[in-house]
Amino acid sequence: MQYGYWMPVFGGWLRNVEDEQMQPDWDYVKKLAIRSEELGYHLSLIAELNLNDIKGVEHPSLDAWSTAAALAAVTQQLEIMVAVRPTFHNPALLAKQAANIAHISNGRLSLNVVSSWWKDEAEKYGVQFEQHDDRYARTEEWLHILKSVWTSDHFSFKGKYYEVKDNVLQPKPDPLPLLYAGGESEKAKDLIAGTCDGYVMHGDDPQTIANRIREIRERRDKKGLPPMQFGVAAYSIIRNTEQEVKKELERITNVLEGSPGYNNYQQWLAGTQLEKTVSLEEYSVSNRGLRSGLTGTPAQVQDRIAAFEKAGVDFFLLQCSPQLEEMERFSEAIIQAEVVA
Repeated sequence: MQYGYWMPVFGGWLRNVEDEQMQPDWDYVKKLAIRSEELGYHLSLIAELNLNDIKGVEHPSLDAWSTAAALAAVTQQLEIMVAVRPTFHNPALLAKQAANIAHISNGRLSLNVVSSWWKDEAEKYGVQFEQHDDRYARTEEWLHILKSVWTSDHFSFKGKYYEVKDNVLQPKPDPLPLLYAGGESEKAKDLIAGTCDGYVMHGDDPQTIANRIREIRERRDKKGLPPMQFGVAAYSIIRNTEQEVKKELERITNVLEGSPGYNNYQQWLAGTQLEKTVSLEEYSVSNRGLRSGLTGTPAQVQDRIAAFEKAGVDFFLLQCSPQLEEMERFSEAIIQAEVVA
Protein backbone atom coordinates (compact mmCIF):
# COMPACT_ATOMS: atom_id res chain seq x y z
CA MET A 1 0.00 0.00 0.00
CA GLN A 2 1.19 3.51 -0.80
CA TYR A 3 0.25 6.61 1.17
CA GLY A 4 -0.31 10.09 -0.17
CA TYR A 5 -1.83 13.19 1.35
CA TRP A 6 -3.64 16.36 0.42
CA MET A 7 -1.44 19.42 0.61
CA PRO A 8 -3.25 21.88 2.95
CA VAL A 9 -3.37 24.79 0.50
CA PHE A 10 -6.48 26.11 2.30
CA GLY A 11 -4.94 26.19 5.78
CA GLY A 12 -6.62 22.98 6.89
CA TRP A 13 -9.49 20.55 6.30
CA LEU A 14 -11.89 21.27 9.15
CA ARG A 15 -14.89 23.48 8.56
CA ASN A 16 -15.44 24.10 12.27
CA VAL A 17 -11.89 25.00 13.45
CA GLU A 18 -10.73 28.48 12.51
CA ASP A 19 -6.99 28.01 13.06
CA GLU A 20 -5.59 24.52 12.51
CA GLN A 21 -1.97 25.64 12.95
CA MET A 22 -1.03 25.11 9.30
CA GLN A 23 -0.82 28.39 7.49
CA PRO A 24 -1.61 28.46 3.76
CA ASP A 25 1.82 29.78 2.81
CA TRP A 26 4.97 28.62 1.05
CA ASP A 27 6.99 28.08 4.21
CA TYR A 28 4.51 25.55 5.59
CA VAL A 29 3.90 23.53 2.42
CA LYS A 30 7.64 23.40 1.67
CA LYS A 31 8.36 22.13 5.18
CA LEU A 32 5.56 19.58 4.96
CA ALA A 33 6.59 18.24 1.55
CA ILE A 34 10.24 17.77 2.51
CA ARG A 35 9.34 16.13 5.83
CA SER A 36 6.76 13.86 4.17
CA GLU A 37 9.46 12.26 2.03
CA GLU A 38 11.39 11.42 5.18
CA LEU A 39 8.24 9.91 6.71
CA GLY A 40 7.65 7.55 3.79
CA TYR A 41 4.78 9.26 1.97
CA HIS A 42 4.59 8.57 -1.75
CA LEU A 43 2.60 11.47 -3.20
CA SER A 44 0.92 14.78 -2.47
CA LEU A 45 -2.26 16.04 -4.12
CA ILE A 46 -2.47 19.80 -4.61
CA ALA A 47 -6.08 20.90 -4.99
CA GLU A 48 -6.95 23.64 -7.48
CA LEU A 49 -9.45 26.19 -6.20
CA ASN A 50 -8.99 29.93 -6.48
CA LEU A 51 -11.25 30.51 -3.49
CA ASN A 52 -11.00 28.88 -0.07
CA ASP A 53 -13.63 26.14 0.05
CA ILE A 54 -12.79 25.06 3.61
CA LYS A 55 -12.42 28.25 5.64
CA GLY A 56 -14.57 30.57 3.57
CA VAL A 57 -14.04 32.69 0.48
CA GLU A 58 -12.49 35.61 2.39
CA HIS A 59 -9.61 33.42 3.57
CA PRO A 60 -6.37 32.83 1.62
CA SER A 61 -5.60 29.78 -0.50
CA LEU A 62 -2.53 28.86 -2.54
CA ASP A 63 -2.42 28.60 -6.32
CA ALA A 64 -1.97 24.97 -7.32
CA TRP A 65 0.31 25.34 -10.34
CA SER A 66 2.95 27.72 -9.03
CA THR A 67 3.00 25.73 -5.78
CA ALA A 68 3.53 22.50 -7.72
CA ALA A 69 6.42 23.97 -9.70
CA ALA A 70 8.10 25.22 -6.52
CA LEU A 71 7.65 21.89 -4.73
CA ALA A 72 9.03 20.02 -7.73
CA ALA A 73 12.28 21.94 -7.26
CA VAL A 74 12.71 21.23 -3.53
CA THR A 75 11.70 17.54 -3.34
CA GLN A 76 13.40 14.41 -4.62
CA GLN A 77 10.97 11.49 -4.51
CA LEU A 78 7.44 12.78 -3.94
CA GLU A 79 4.90 12.33 -6.74
CA ILE A 80 3.24 15.71 -7.22
CA MET A 81 -0.37 15.22 -8.25
CA VAL A 82 -1.93 18.52 -9.29
CA ALA A 83 -5.68 18.91 -9.63
CA VAL A 84 -6.64 20.55 -12.92
CA ARG A 85 -10.05 21.73 -14.08
CA PRO A 86 -10.48 21.82 -17.86
CA THR A 87 -12.90 24.76 -17.77
CA PHE A 88 -10.13 26.90 -16.26
CA HIS A 89 -7.31 25.98 -18.68
CA ASN A 90 -6.67 25.94 -22.41
CA PRO A 91 -5.52 22.34 -22.97
CA ALA A 92 -2.49 23.04 -25.16
CA LEU A 93 -1.21 25.77 -22.84
CA LEU A 94 -1.76 23.59 -19.80
CA ALA A 95 0.09 20.75 -21.53
CA LYS A 96 3.06 23.09 -22.00
CA GLN A 97 3.06 24.14 -18.34
CA ALA A 98 2.72 20.57 -17.15
CA ALA A 99 5.54 19.38 -19.41
CA ASN A 100 7.84 21.98 -17.90
CA ILE A 101 7.00 20.96 -14.32
CA ALA A 102 7.46 17.33 -15.31
CA HIS A 103 11.02 18.15 -16.36
CA ILE A 104 11.70 20.17 -13.20
CA SER A 105 10.56 17.20 -11.11
CA ASN A 106 12.39 14.56 -13.20
CA GLY A 107 9.13 12.85 -14.11
CA ARG A 108 7.27 13.09 -10.79
CA LEU A 109 4.27 15.11 -12.00
CA SER A 110 0.77 13.65 -12.35
CA LEU A 111 -2.59 15.32 -12.99
CA ASN A 112 -5.93 14.80 -11.25
CA VAL A 113 -8.57 15.94 -13.74
CA VAL A 114 -11.53 17.44 -11.89
CA SER A 115 -14.97 18.60 -13.01
CA SER A 116 -15.70 22.12 -11.78
CA TRP A 117 -18.59 22.11 -9.31
CA TRP A 118 -18.38 25.62 -7.78
CA LYS A 119 -20.48 28.08 -9.77
CA ASP A 120 -19.67 31.11 -7.60
CA GLU A 121 -15.94 30.63 -8.00
CA ALA A 122 -16.22 30.38 -11.78
CA GLU A 123 -18.24 33.58 -11.96
CA LYS A 124 -15.90 35.48 -9.63
CA TYR A 125 -12.94 34.57 -11.84
CA GLY A 126 -14.69 35.19 -15.16
CA VAL A 127 -14.87 31.53 -16.21
CA GLN A 128 -17.90 30.07 -17.96
CA PHE A 129 -19.75 27.60 -15.73
CA GLU A 130 -21.32 24.65 -17.53
CA GLN A 131 -23.75 21.98 -16.44
CA HIS A 132 -22.52 18.55 -15.40
CA ASP A 133 -22.76 16.67 -18.70
CA ASP A 134 -21.38 19.60 -20.71
CA ARG A 135 -18.36 19.72 -18.42
CA TYR A 136 -17.58 16.08 -19.13
CA ALA A 137 -18.02 16.56 -22.88
CA ARG A 138 -15.50 19.41 -22.68
CA THR A 139 -13.16 17.28 -20.58
CA GLU A 140 -13.15 14.54 -23.22
CA GLU A 141 -11.96 16.98 -25.90
CA TRP A 142 -9.53 18.55 -23.44
CA LEU A 143 -7.88 15.22 -22.60
CA HIS A 144 -7.59 14.29 -26.28
CA ILE A 145 -5.68 17.50 -27.02
CA LEU A 146 -3.52 17.18 -23.90
CA LYS A 147 -2.36 13.66 -24.77
CA SER A 148 -1.91 14.47 -28.45
CA VAL A 149 0.36 17.49 -28.02
CA TRP A 150 2.42 15.53 -25.46
CA THR A 151 3.06 12.75 -27.96
CA SER A 152 3.17 14.33 -31.43
CA ASP A 153 4.07 17.58 -33.15
CA HIS A 154 2.13 19.44 -35.86
CA PHE A 155 -1.10 18.33 -34.23
CA SER A 156 -4.38 19.90 -35.32
CA PHE A 157 -7.87 19.50 -33.91
CA LYS A 158 -11.25 21.19 -34.25
CA GLY A 159 -14.09 20.26 -31.93
CA LYS A 160 -17.07 21.80 -30.18
CA TYR A 161 -14.99 23.43 -27.43
CA TYR A 162 -11.41 23.74 -28.72
CA GLU A 163 -9.43 24.30 -31.88
CA VAL A 164 -5.68 23.73 -32.24
CA LYS A 165 -3.73 24.30 -35.48
CA ASP A 166 -0.35 22.72 -36.21
CA ASN A 167 0.71 22.61 -32.56
CA VAL A 168 4.35 22.03 -31.65
CA LEU A 169 5.20 21.38 -27.99
CA GLN A 170 8.86 20.92 -27.04
CA PRO A 171 10.37 19.60 -24.87
CA LYS A 172 7.83 16.86 -24.39
CA PRO A 173 7.40 15.19 -21.01
CA ASP A 174 9.14 11.84 -20.63
CA PRO A 175 7.67 9.85 -19.05
CA LEU A 176 4.17 11.20 -19.66
CA PRO A 177 2.45 12.44 -16.48
CA LEU A 178 -0.08 9.95 -15.14
CA LEU A 179 -3.70 11.05 -15.43
CA TYR A 180 -6.09 10.48 -12.52
CA ALA A 181 -9.73 11.44 -12.15
CA GLY A 182 -12.72 10.79 -9.93
CA GLY A 183 -16.48 10.85 -10.32
CA GLU A 184 -19.57 8.76 -9.69
CA SER A 185 -21.88 9.69 -12.56
CA GLU A 186 -22.19 7.42 -15.60
CA LYS A 187 -20.45 9.93 -17.84
CA ALA A 188 -17.59 10.33 -15.37
CA LYS A 189 -16.97 6.61 -14.91
CA ASP A 190 -17.04 5.88 -18.63
CA LEU A 191 -14.65 8.74 -19.40
CA ILE A 192 -12.24 7.75 -16.63
CA ALA A 193 -12.22 4.07 -17.62
CA GLY A 194 -11.42 5.00 -21.21
CA THR A 195 -8.87 7.79 -20.84
CA CYS A 196 -7.13 7.80 -17.44
CA ASP A 197 -4.38 5.87 -15.65
CA GLY A 198 -6.00 5.95 -12.24
CA TYR A 199 -9.35 6.34 -10.48
CA VAL A 200 -9.45 8.37 -7.26
CA MET A 201 -12.51 8.03 -5.06
CA HIS A 202 -14.07 9.92 -2.20
CA GLY A 203 -13.99 8.11 1.10
CA ASP A 204 -16.28 5.13 1.66
CA ASP A 205 -16.31 1.70 3.31
CA PRO A 206 -14.20 -1.12 1.80
CA GLN A 207 -17.16 -3.00 0.30
CA THR A 208 -18.51 0.09 -1.48
CA ILE A 209 -15.02 0.83 -2.78
CA ALA A 210 -14.62 -2.78 -3.92
CA ASN A 211 -17.84 -2.48 -5.94
CA ARG A 212 -16.64 0.73 -7.61
CA ILE A 213 -13.28 -0.80 -8.46
CA ARG A 214 -14.94 -3.88 -9.95
CA GLU A 215 -17.21 -1.70 -12.12
CA ILE A 216 -14.35 0.43 -13.44
CA ARG A 217 -12.26 -2.66 -14.14
CA GLU A 218 -15.12 -4.18 -16.12
CA ARG A 219 -15.56 -0.99 -18.15
CA ARG A 220 -11.82 -0.85 -18.80
CA ASP A 221 -11.59 -4.51 -19.80
CA LYS A 222 -14.36 -3.98 -22.35
CA LYS A 223 -12.26 -1.21 -23.90
CA GLY A 224 -9.21 -3.51 -24.06
CA LEU A 225 -7.10 -1.22 -21.87
CA PRO A 226 -4.42 -2.21 -19.32
CA PRO A 227 -5.03 -2.19 -15.52
CA MET A 228 -5.22 1.14 -13.71
CA GLN A 229 -4.43 2.41 -10.21
CA PHE A 230 -7.11 2.98 -7.56
CA GLY A 231 -6.91 5.53 -4.74
CA VAL A 232 -9.24 6.50 -1.90
CA ALA A 233 -9.53 9.68 0.18
CA ALA A 234 -9.44 9.21 3.94
CA TYR A 235 -9.29 11.32 7.07
CA SER A 236 -6.90 9.71 9.55
CA ILE A 237 -7.03 9.70 13.34
CA ILE A 238 -4.59 7.43 15.17
CA ARG A 239 -4.88 7.23 18.96
CA ASN A 240 -3.98 4.73 21.66
CA THR A 241 -7.56 4.26 22.90
CA GLU A 242 -11.05 4.33 21.41
CA GLN A 243 -12.03 6.99 23.95
CA GLU A 244 -9.35 9.32 22.58
CA VAL A 245 -10.58 8.67 19.05
CA LYS A 246 -14.16 9.50 20.00
CA LYS A 247 -13.05 12.75 21.64
CA GLU A 248 -11.17 13.81 18.51
CA LEU A 249 -14.13 12.96 16.25
CA GLU A 250 -16.41 15.12 18.38
CA ARG A 251 -13.93 17.99 18.08
CA ILE A 252 -13.86 17.98 14.29
CA THR A 253 -17.50 17.31 13.30
CA ASN A 254 -19.57 20.02 14.98
CA VAL A 255 -20.00 22.33 11.99
CA LEU A 256 -22.83 24.79 12.63
CA GLU A 257 -25.32 25.97 10.03
CA GLY A 258 -24.46 29.52 8.97
CA SER A 259 -20.71 29.20 9.64
CA PRO A 260 -18.20 30.07 6.86
CA GLY A 261 -17.43 26.38 6.37
CA TYR A 262 -21.14 25.58 5.93
CA ASN A 263 -21.87 28.11 3.20
CA ASN A 264 -20.81 25.92 0.26
CA TYR A 265 -22.56 22.76 1.46
CA GLN A 266 -25.77 23.11 -0.57
CA GLN A 267 -23.96 24.45 -3.65
CA TRP A 268 -21.50 21.55 -3.53
CA LEU A 269 -24.37 19.04 -3.37
CA ALA A 270 -26.13 20.78 -6.27
CA GLY A 271 -22.99 20.81 -8.42
CA THR A 272 -22.16 17.10 -8.11
CA GLN A 273 -23.82 13.78 -8.91
CA LEU A 274 -23.08 11.43 -6.01
CA GLU A 275 -24.24 7.90 -5.31
CA LYS A 276 -24.97 8.77 -1.67
CA THR A 277 -25.98 12.06 -0.04
CA VAL A 278 -23.32 13.53 2.22
CA SER A 279 -24.44 14.46 5.71
CA LEU A 280 -23.41 17.77 7.25
CA GLU A 281 -21.33 15.87 9.82
CA GLU A 282 -19.44 14.13 7.00
CA TYR A 283 -19.06 17.47 5.22
CA SER A 284 -17.22 18.76 8.30
CA VAL A 285 -14.11 17.31 6.71
CA SER A 286 -13.70 17.28 2.95
CA ASN A 287 -13.96 14.47 0.40
CA ARG A 288 -16.06 12.18 2.62
CA GLY A 289 -12.82 11.23 4.36
CA LEU A 290 -14.48 9.98 7.55
CA ARG A 291 -16.39 7.27 5.68
CA SER A 292 -13.13 5.43 5.00
CA GLY A 293 -12.82 4.70 8.69
CA LEU A 294 -9.07 5.17 9.13
CA THR A 295 -9.80 6.26 12.69
CA GLY A 296 -8.90 4.18 15.71
CA THR A 297 -6.02 2.48 17.44
CA PRO A 298 -3.03 1.43 15.30
CA ALA A 299 -4.29 -2.16 15.22
CA GLN A 300 -7.80 -1.11 14.17
CA VAL A 301 -6.51 1.12 11.38
CA GLN A 302 -4.13 -1.58 10.17
CA ASP A 303 -7.07 -4.00 9.89
CA ARG A 304 -9.11 -1.42 8.00
CA ILE A 305 -6.26 -0.79 5.56
CA ALA A 306 -5.97 -4.55 4.97
CA ALA A 307 -9.66 -4.61 4.02
CA PHE A 308 -9.11 -1.81 1.48
CA GLU A 309 -6.08 -3.58 0.07
CA LYS A 310 -8.17 -6.71 -0.41
CA ALA A 311 -10.77 -4.56 -2.20
CA GLY A 312 -8.13 -3.51 -4.75
CA VAL A 313 -6.99 -0.11 -3.40
CA ASP A 314 -3.42 0.87 -4.33
CA PHE A 315 -3.03 4.13 -2.41
CA PHE A 316 -4.69 6.48 0.05
CA LEU A 317 -4.93 10.28 -0.10
CA LEU A 318 -4.95 11.30 3.55
CA GLN A 319 -6.15 14.40 5.33
CA CYS A 320 -5.56 15.14 9.00
CA SER A 321 -5.27 18.06 11.40
CA PRO A 322 -2.88 19.46 12.40
CA GLN A 323 -1.31 17.98 9.30
CA LEU A 324 2.38 17.60 10.08
CA GLU A 325 1.90 16.27 13.59
CA GLU A 326 -0.80 13.79 12.57
CA MET A 327 1.18 12.64 9.51
CA GLU A 328 4.13 11.87 11.78
CA ARG A 329 1.82 9.89 14.07
CA PHE A 330 0.36 7.94 11.10
CA SER A 331 3.81 7.24 9.69
CA GLU A 332 5.08 5.83 12.96
CA ALA A 333 2.00 3.68 13.60
CA ILE A 334 1.24 2.50 10.06
CA ILE A 335 3.87 3.23 7.38
CA GLN A 336 6.94 2.34 9.43
CA ALA A 337 5.18 -0.70 10.89
CA GLU A 338 4.59 -1.98 7.34
CA VAL A 339 8.27 -1.49 6.51
CA VAL A 340 9.30 -3.52 9.55
CA ALA A 341 6.77 -6.26 8.75
